[in-house]
Amino acid sequence: QLQLVESGGGLVQPGGSLRLSCAASGFTLDYYAVGWFRQAPGKEREGVSCISNIDGRTYYLYSVKGRFTISRDNAKNTVYLQMNSLKPEDTAVYYCAATVARGSWCSVNAHDYDYWGQGTQVTVSS
Repeated sequence: QLQLVESGGGLVQPGGSLRLSCAASGFTLDYYAVGWFRQAPGKEREGVSCISNIDGRTYYLYSVKGRFTISRDNAKNTVYLQMNSLKPEDTAVYYCAATVARGSWCSVNAHDYDYWGQGTQVTVSS
């Protein structure tokens, strides 16, 4: 059974940091591009970041660039999202997703992804 499990969410004060993890089971992430998405209450799901499988090419949503870093550890079959300088507007449920890689490619379009985790809540509040 192919499964993605997110962890690492929680409550943090503005300016704080969290590291989200996306662990895969039932398949190896070596052959998959992975994306992170988020959805705040009353808003559409948006792509935050993604990473390719071959060369680790990354992409970031403009509003998180310089604050978030996506990385992957294929030995641990896990992708991470390090989030620094968090703001209240980063509050959302964060999801990771995976799709079979197509060379040096990744996407922040949710329609491009086949496998999704259940999400982890991130709340930034004082």
